[in-house]
Amino acid sequence: NGVVDFKSRYVHTERFKAEAKAGRSLFGVYRNPFTDDPTVQGLNRGLGNTNVFYHAGLLYVAKEDSPPVIIEPDSLATVGSYDFEGALRSPTSTAHPKFDPRTGEMVFFGYEAKGQATPDIVYYEADKRGRLIHEAWFEAPYASMVHDFAVTQNFVVFPIIPLRSDLEWLKRGDVHFKWDPHEDVHLGVLPRKGTAADVRWFTGGNRFASHIMGASDDGRFIHVDTPVSESNYFPWFPDLTGAPYDPAKARGCLSRWTIDTRDPNLTFTERELTTTPGEFPRMDDRQETLPYRWGVMALSDVPGRTAPGGGFRWVSTIDVETGRQQIYYPGDHATVAEPVFVPATPGSPPGVGYVFIIVARRDRMHSDLVILDAQHLDAPPVCTLSLPMRIRMGVHGNWVDQTDLAMRRA
Repeated sequence: NGVVDFKSRYVHTERFKAEAKAGRSLFGVYRNPFTDDPTVQGLNRGLGNTNVFYHAGLLYVAKEDSPPVIIEPDSLATVGSYDFEGALRSPTSTAHPKFDPRTGEMVFFGYEAKGQATPDIVYYEADKRGRLIHEAWFEAPYASMVHDFAVTQNFVVFPIIPLRSDLEWLKRGDVHFKWDPHEDVHLGVLPRKGTAADVRWFTGGNRFASHIMGASDDGRFIHVDTPVSESNYFPWFPDLTGAPYDPAKARGCLSRWTIDTRDPNLTFTERELTTTPGEFPRMDDRQETLPYRWGVMALSDVPGRTAPGGGFRWVSTIDVETGRQQIYYPGDHATVAEPVFVPATPGSPPGVGYVFIIVARRDRMHSDLVILDAQHLDAPPVCTLSLPMRIRMGVHGNWVDQTDLAMRRA
C-alpha cells in the first residue's frame, strides 16, 4: 500500500556480546585466534556478517568461519548459534548455501572443517524440513579460502583457489590467507550424496575466482559460471612472493568453466562470457542447479564509459547464452552493492521480476534502495526508496517472501 518499513539490527554473536561487555576490541587479526585477547581465547569468533538466507522456517545469518546464527524475522532479535539440533559436526559452515528448487534441499559445506588452516572439507545436505540428511568428509589438495561453490542436479563442485592458509603463518600473527602465484586451481567434483571415495580433482592453471553465478550439468558436462581474474582480487591479502597488488590483473570477467567428467586428463576449459569486469554475480534463484540464461552482477568497469569514484558503479544483466547485456548506471559519485533478484510472482518466468540494489550516494552520504525491472535494467527505476541515512556497504543478501515467512518455525 505504498509504505515501506526499514529495520536494522546488529547480530548479537558471542563475539559481539564479549566486546560490548568489555567496551573495547578483543579480537585481533582477521581469522587469527592467536592474536586475540587472552580473555576470549576459545570463544566463537563468528560475526554473522556475510549472508542472510531463509530455509525451512528459519532465518539464518552466516559467516564461513563458524556455524550459522538464527535471527527472528520480525524483530531481527538474535536467537543464537545453530548446529542443526546437534547434527552439525564442523566448526565452520559456508555463507553460500545453494537451494535445490526441485527437492527443497539446502546444500552447503564447511572448509577448514578440522581446525585452523586444515585442508578438510565437509559436505552437507539438509532436506526441505531443515534436517541434515547427508554428510561427507574429504581433504582438498591444500588449505585455501573456499568462499563459494557450485551445485547442479547431479554434482557439487568445490573450487580450491590459491588463496592459501598455513598454521605457522597464523602462529606468527600473520593474516589468514596469502596469494600463491605458483599454485594451480583444483576443482573437486563430487556426485550429489556422494562420499569421499567419489571425489575427483580437475586441475587448471593459476587464476582467481570467488563467487558463482550459476551451474548446471547434463549428466556428463558440468558448467560453472564465475568471474575469473588473472590474479588475486582481494588487495588485503598479500602475495606470497612479496609482489605488490596488481589491480589490472585482479579485474575479472564472467567466464564459464566446463568440466568433462569423463576427461581422463582431469582438466577443465574456460570461456569468457563478457568483457565487462565485475563481481557479485546473481541469478534467478529459482533456477539454481538448473540450466539458465538470465543473470545479473555489479560492474567495476565498462569499456568506453567513465564514472567518477571507485568500486562497483554499474549493474548489468547478462544473457549467458548470447552475451547480451543491459547496464544500469546510478549516477556519478555512487557505488552499488550486490544486486538481488525478486520474482514478479511465484510463477513468473525465469528472470521476470525485479532487481534490488543498495546504492551509496557518496556525495550526499546517504543510501537508496533502487528497484529495477529485471528485463529492462537500462530503463528508469521502477522505484527509488531514499533513506535518510547511510547504510554501511554489506556483502550478500536475499529476498524472503511473505509466504515463506508465514511458515516460520517457533
